[in-house]
Amino acid sequence: MTASTTNYLWSLQDVLGQGATASVFKARNKRSGELVAVKVFNMMSYNRPHEVQMREFEVLRKLNHSTIVKLYAVEELPSKQKVLVMEYCSGGSLLSLLEEPENAFGLPETEFLTVLECVVQGMNHLRENGVVHRDIKPGNIMRQVGEDRKSVYKLTDFGAARELDDDEKFMSIYGTEEYLHPDMYERAVLRKHHQKSYGVNVDLWSIGVTFYHAATGSLPFTPYEGPRRNKPTMYKITTEKPMSAIAGIQRVEGGPIEWSYHLPHSCQLSQGLQAQLVPVLAGVLEADQERCWGFDQFFTATTDILQRQTVHLFSLQQAMAHSIYIHHYNTVSVFFEEVASQTGMGVQQQHLLYLGHDLSLEGTMKVVNLPRTSLTRPLILLSYEPEANICLPFREPETPVIPSRFDVMADYNFSKVIVGVVHQYLRIVQLLHTHQDLLLQGYHSYMMRLRRECGESIHSIDKITIRLKSCLNLQHRIQTIDHHFSENQGSDDHSQKLQLVHEYLPIYTGSIQEFQKRLDQLQIEQAKLAENLANDKSCQKMEMLLQKITAIHQHYRKDRLTGKLAYNDEQIHKFEKIHLSSHIKRAKSLLRDDCVQRYKELLASIRTWSSVLLEMQTRLHDFKAFSTGLLTDLDMSEERQNKILDKVLFSLQSRRAEQPPGTPRDQMVSSRNTDFVRTNRPHGNQSPVLMRKNIISEDAPSEGGNGDSGERTTV
Repeated sequence: MTASTTNYLWSLQDVLGQGATASVFKARNKRSGELVAVKVFNMMSYNRPHEVQMREFEVLRKLNHSTIVKLYAVEELPSKQKVLVMEYCSGGSLLSLLEEPENAFGLPETEFLTVLECVVQGMNHLRENGVVHRDIKPGNIMRQVGEDRKSVYKLTDFGAARELDDDEKFMSIYGTEEYLHPDMYERAVLRKHHQKSYGVNVDLWSIGVTFYHAATGSLPFTPYEGPRRNKPTMYKITTEKPMSAIAGIQRVEGGPIEWSYHLPHSCQLSQGLQAQLVPVLAGVLEADQERCWGFDQFFTATTDILQRQTVHLFSLQQAMAHSIYIHHYNTVSVFFEEVASQTGMGVQQQHLLYLGHDLSLEGTMKVVNLPRTSLTRPLILLSYEPEANICLPFREPETPVIPSRFDVMADYNFSKVIVGVVHQYLRIVQLLHTHQDLLLQGYHSYMMRLRRECGESIHSIDKITIRLKSCLNLQHRIQTIDHHFSENQGSDDHSQKLQLVHEYLPIYTGSIQEFQKRLDQLQIEQAKLAENLANDKSCQKMEMLLQKITAIHQHYRKDRLTGKLAYNDEQIHKFEKIHLSSHIKRAKSLLRDDCVQRYKELLASIRTWSSVLLEMQTRLHDFKAFSTGLLTDLDMSEERQNKILDKVLFSLQSRRAEQPPGTPRDQMVSSRNTDFVRTNRPHGNQSPVLMRKNIISEDAPSEGGNGDSGERTTV
């Protein structure tokens, strides 16, 4: 059967949604074939006052925003029933998206942020136009999917909406009970009359419940047997909720309420986003309208979240991924403080790598200049301190017990839950693979970094060796020229100290060479594990099991619609149940005995790697500090020895000047210096400095192999 207006045509089978006063159908323009949605009001709607009937038309004509479903026209059926012609959203409602098994534990982070952004923009547009919606819920948020596969969410169903200023109140009741503010719930659901009035803030409660539902896949307030079956306890939970609590669940009949102040572990949102979102939920999920946030505070907080950029970070020693939500205009110093807050790692202990290379950041640098990151290409965070025990990055979801008796409805509900659980299994397997890949890449970069430091240390030892030889050679020359003068300067003790350092340098060289050999062994282990990971097919296996379980769920959906099954169909249903049980066992075994066990073995390996590499890092840093200080000391020693040599040569020149003319040259100095002076005698009346330069230039190049010490001394 079909129905039509002057310009639009639709099938009565193409139902998009149904309510108490109207039904929505997918329709087409008679001329262009363009898809639209038509809202057809039933006879019950005409029992409402005329102004209430006209309110939705007037509100929609007033609104114009990309996050509000557009009103194209108002037409009539031959029966004079009003028809709203509106924008068609191909992605269905947010509720239908959340009811898909893959979203049983909430939306992915990127999709949730899109919901948050669109709803905030839409509500802001309503507020700017003085409109209160009064029926915010996932079913009234439509999803439009663009050609780029990106979603845009749009507010719809303004049948309960009305124009209301911030300081105005209303007494009428609209809305869906799970999303109703407690004061409205008391009157509408529990039928308790009171004189309370309601303001624009009641929309905030509904938004809070909607956001919680989108983030977790479940409602925040759940009495035993559900909100529709246990209404008094539902009201008790929402009104007695402690401040800052964002959820309450009753697990047994008449039992206590378990309050929660954070989102569940099964939630797909990162800890970084949860830290920003939870205060918003706590602020709007407040039954006392005096304590509840106002729209200004809500818009300020949510806009602040949406304006932040995400920096993906992987803490190597902790084996944990983090998302840092931070403003682009903040400095890197603020970023480091936020990293410290999330990881517990002090700012001074943080060292960053990106794509295998050191990432050196100045504290005054702006966050906007950080490299682009993603979940699979994050910044790698190294710690200079031993880290605590590593935890698994997930919690396995609970699975219900498979129904023992034949029951079409119970089997369908069970299979739906299991499909959601196995979707979560698949996400866990994919997460473990990502973490394994990041751990192997990160430790490979860490090892290569230490290998470079080993090379730099060997170079430092070579440099120190040359400088030591130069200093010792210079010291020897001073003693050769004038042993009595050098003794007075304490040069023998200094020479012994230099000689001692010279003897210890081969020990340092040997230690660093041992480090290099150990790094060779670790990199061989790392390469083998990387090869095993490349050959791992657990993701494909879990996907195959998910397909089989989903097929059984779809079969059970048909059985549920059929109702009472024939004998043969019932037998097929039971066989499928046996297969379902087998698939569930295989999925659990694949997760626990294969994926998780392999990941634990990798964690055991990296604990060993981390310990060894940390020891290397510490000793290399100590040697770097030692070598830097030693080179400084050698500079000072060389400068001191040069001054001593100047004094010695000046003394020799003075004694020569005091000798009577005609005195043989070999009598100018003591017999112990005769050979040296014959070889290095000064020419004319040279200064002591020039004499020193001549002496060093003639003798020094023979030391150190490449003449480096002689060149450095003569500068």
